[in-house]
Amino acid sequence: MKYYLGVDGGGTKTAFSLCNSEGDPVAEHLCAGSSYLMYGIDCVVERIRTGVEQCLEKGNVSLSDVAAISMGLPCVGENAVMDPQLKQKICACFPGVQVYITNDVEVGWAGSLACEEGINVVAGTGSIAFGEDGSGKTARSGGWAEFFSDEGSCYWTGRKTVELFSKEADHRLPRGPLYDIIREEFHLSDDFELIDLMVNEYFPYREKVASLQILLEKAAVKGDPQAIEAYRSAAAELGLIVKGVLNQLSFQPGFPVSYSGGLFKAGDLILKPFEAQIHALGGRLVKPQLSPVMGAVLLCFFKFNPADFPSVAQKLKNRQ
Repeated sequence: MKYYLGVDGGGTKTAFSLCNSEGDPVAEHLCAGSSYLMYGIDCVVERIRTGVEQCLEKGNVSLSDVAAISMGLPCVGENAVMDPQLKQKICACFPGVQVYITNDVEVGWAGSLACEEGINVVAGTGSIAFGEDGSGKTARSGGWAEFFSDEGSCYWTGRKTVELFSKEADHRLPRGPLYDIIREEFHLSDDFELIDLMVNEYFPYREKVASLQILLEKAAVKGDPQAIEAYRSAAAELGLIVKGVLNQLSFQPGFPVSYSGGLFKAGDLILKPFEAQIHALGGRLVKPQLSPVMGAVLLCFFKFNPADFPSVAQKLKNRQ
């Protein structure tokens, strides 16, 4: 029996999933993030190596029985110097195993759309979209860097959260539930205490800034108009990223657009305005068929075992 292993990397966490040659799940594992720009190449390589080993150990499978590993990692495809170093070091960890390394947006597409025609947008710590049309042509949009991109992501909405608090605190905007939620969360006796807290404990850490989005969600659920509007703004930015892919490919009206990433855990707060954006572009929003990590598993078959790909894809979809 041969095995196929998928890896879905992100800025905050990295997921591993091991399946046998028939697509049956064998083991799963989770570890810290795998962005080499955030943690460095050597740290990411070690996390991947250790994560694969621990996943195989959970499944009682040896590396010699692994046919292929497919992994989507942040920042891959964006640096002509560091990319080859990362790929070479990762591949060296798994001698004799076929390894496919791509940007994490591709495994998001592979999971959400089961490697079928359409566009997937990822809004996790960062934001990016990837699509493939009927001719097999692919394109991506967004995901440049958090300093001037990653619009609509958890990082972007996390920054928006504290921006809105500052505006509510100094009366540029009417105070709503967000104001009290932030004060209570950080035990503020003075609103300006937030400055030092953010500068020293949050701003240097991308994933911590992204986590602030949860407070925005709490405020929106309680009816804070600024928080609700922030999700509408995020949806508009994500729609623009989808449009960027659409402008590079060729789709028929009604083309599918799916989604993955932590921002969409906010449910209708983001999904309803995002669906309106997709409808305006001539597409239709569809629920993800598989998780990104299972998309990575499916990419193993798509790339290295095309004969079994259709049956495995159907089995994985039926299991959801």
